[in-house]
Amino acid sequence: MTPKKTKWLDLASMGLSGLCVVHCLLLPFLVAALPFLGIFSQNELVHQILVSIAAPLSALALWRSGGWRKLKVWAPMAAGLLLLAAAAFVRDLEPVEAPMSVLGALLVAGAHVVNYGGLRALHRHTADCACDA
Repeated sequence: MTPKKTKWLDLASMGLSGLCVVHCLLLPFLVAALPFLGIFSQNELVHQILVSIAAPLSALALWRSGGWRKLKVWAPMAAGLLLLAAAAFVRDLEPVEAPMSVLGALLVAGAHVVNYGGLRALHRHTADCACDA
């Protein structure tokens, strides 16, 4: 598979990492405003499902693009996924679950940005995108 065809995997993984950050940072405010959403922020199954989707998608992106050969890509990816998995699956880490999840998601997203070709490539993609047409 050509590198251009694997770029969507990095974009999808960056999107999932972004959703994770939004979930971790904004959901507590939504919960304060809308008490009936509290079940989603405290439900550990939500975090476990997100990690279970993010890990294989990220691994597939790195495998197909060759990013697994680059230390600057796979090291933060592995660290981020480890933090996300620990926060989601280790109950004793509940007091630090949110910061661990945010840091893990940022590491995963950063690794995908580097794997994608850096911020310039991401900016070039969005600038050249014909999404408005």
